[in-house]
Amino acid sequence: MQFLKNHPFAVEAFFEQSLVLTFALPKAQLQGFIPACLELDTFEDQWAFLAVALVQTKDLRPKGFPKFMGHDFFLIGYRIFVRYTNRAGKRLRGLYILKSETDQKKMEYLGNIFTHYNYTTTDIARQTVGNKTTINSTKSGFEVVLHGPGPEVSLPEQSPFPDWKSARRFAGPLPHTFTYNAQNNTVLIIEGVRQFWTPEPVHVQHYDFAWLRELHLDNAVLASAFEVKNIPYHWKKGTIEQWHQPENPDKAY
Repeated sequence: MQFLKNHPFAVEAFFEQSLVLTFALPKAQLQGFIPACLELDTFEDQWAFLAVALVQTKDLRPKGFPKFMGHDFFLIGYRIFVRYTNRAGKRLRGLYILKSETDQKKMEYLGNIFTHYNYTTTDIARQTVGNKTTINSTKSGFEVVLHGPGPEVSLPEQSPFPDWKSARRFAGPLPHTFTYNAQNNTVLIIEGVRQFWTPEPVHVQHYDFAWLRELHLDNAVLASAFEVKNIPYHWKKGTIEQWHQPENPDKAY
C-alpha cells in the first residue's frame, strides 16, 4: 500500500489564513537535513531558509469532490526551501518537508496514508483580538504573537533581506514539494496551483519553537513573516522520476 503515499490524486482546499515565518541560517547548517538529490535554495549563496507555515484550511478533499465531503483542519509545516533539477534539465524551486502537524486525528490518519509528510496531532489554540493574533501549542511547545498585516510593517531586525521584494521570493508556498525515496532512488514531485496569492507582511512580536531547538537550530534568524487570506488552492497528482547520483557533483544529471 506504499504507493498510496505518493499523492495518487489531486487535492483541493480553501486557505482561510496562511501565516509563514521564514528563518535564515548559514547554508552549512541546513545542508545535512536534505537528501543528495536536492540543493538548498539560497540567498547571496550564504543564507538557506527554513519556513514554518501555519495554515487554516477549509473543505480539504480530493479535487472535484463536492465541498460537503471536505474537512477543515489547522496544519503546521516545517519546510526547507530547495531546488531540484529534473530529468529534462529544468531547475524547479520547491520545499522539502521536515515535519507536519495538525489539530485533528482524522487529518493525521488520512495524511499519513496519502503523503510522506509524517503528520502528528497536537493541540493548537488561536486567538485574534483587534490587530493581534496569538497561535500556540502546549504539546508542541510553540507560540507566535503577531500584528498586521499593514504597509508600515518593517523587516525583522536581523533579516538578511534588504527589502520585502527580496523576502517574498521565500514567502511560500513554492510551486513544488519534493520527497525522496532512498530505497529506490526516486523523487516524488507534487505541484501546487494557486490564484490571487499576494503575501502581506506581518510584524512578529514574539515567537518560540521548541522543535527548532531540538534540531539545534536555535540560532535561526527570523527573516520575514507573511500572511495571505481566502485563497483557493490545489495540489496536482504526484509524479515520480528516477534519480541517479551524478558523476560530476556540480551537475544534477
